[in-house]
Amino acid sequence: MAYITISRSAFFHNLDIIAQRTGSVDKIALVLKDNAYGHGLKTMAKLASEYGITKAVVRSVHEAGMILDYFEHIHVLADIPRMDGPHSEKVCYTINAMEQIARFPKGSRVELKVDTGMHRNGIASERLTAAFEAIKEAGLKLEGVFTHQRSADTLSSEWFWQKKSFEKVKEEAVRLAEKYGLAPLRFHSANSATLFRGSSCDEDLVRIGIAAYGCLKMDETLGQPELKPVLSLWGEKIASRVLLPGQRVGYNGTFSAERELRVSTYDIGYADSLQRVLSDHSRTPEDVGLVGRISMDNSSFVANEDALLIFEDANVIAKAAGTIGYEILVGVRPDLERRLID
Repeated sequence: MAYITISRSAFFHNLDIIAQRTGSVDKIALVLKDNAYGHGLKTMAKLASEYGITKAVVRSVHEAGMILDYFEHIHVLADIPRMDGPHSEKVCYTINAMEQIARFPKGSRVELKVDTGMHRNGIASERLTAAFEAIKEAGLKLEGVFTHQRSADTLSSEWFWQKKSFEKVKEEAVRLAEKYGLAPLRFHSANSATLFRGSSCDEDLVRIGIAAYGCLKMDETLGQPELKPVLSLWGEKIASRVLLPGQRVGYNGTFSAERELRVSTYDIGYADSLQRVLSDHSRTPEDVGLVGRISMDNSSFVANEDALLIFEDANVIAKAAGTIGYEILVGVRPDLERRLID
């Protein structure tokens, strides 16, 4: 079967670079949502804990429950715990909208997301006072206020004005926390791109996702950190044959051999994140050509190896597919075997 390799040394290399930027491993909150960007939730949680990371960010209550043993603090971005469900003192939840406040069980640990310009999730900054009042009335434990940058990876003025907007939010939030007798709040706005865009890291934590996995892509004008991809996708050979001139491969015979070729089929297809749009023109990192249309579960290459490296840098294959590395990574099937290598 097709499989994935996860490089411990590449992951730790990336975390070393990130820790240098943050000034402290304790500031790193590793984003593990969506199966750790396709890398494997428990695999990456265990490695992060081994490195010394104590904070994680996930999408759901279910994901948080899977990694409770590895972290001291887990931030859930997009889920609300059931009133009658199990709760952990390690888990903190996001308030993404005013109308959500009444849905949280009393006593829930929460952080308030504020919209500083992305206009996706979070309350409007002018509703900050109303949000604090509602949180106090609902009996929730407000621990932090945060926002999300929309353009930190591109050269534009948006990064600057979002930072200024959040500075004003922080000042107001400190005042409101004192007014309502709430505990000192933590503040954070930095994702991977923000960390490498700025010159300092003066907030309480940074939410690091794609950079930890080695696939951060910044505008050329902003510089690119020397990160290493952590995940590689491999296919295993199903069958091999010699094509004679004129013989065609796969659905609709879109590839026709011009000379005698050794072609092998591998158990990797668009169900495994090898997108169909790559048919007939993709090449592997070892410059092996893909021929014919990609099927759901297999594809043909001009190769004869028992195991074939399909991609090791998701950004490279994403560019050929006209998408982004994130989509390639999260599209990798969760049930593929993850093999940890040094």
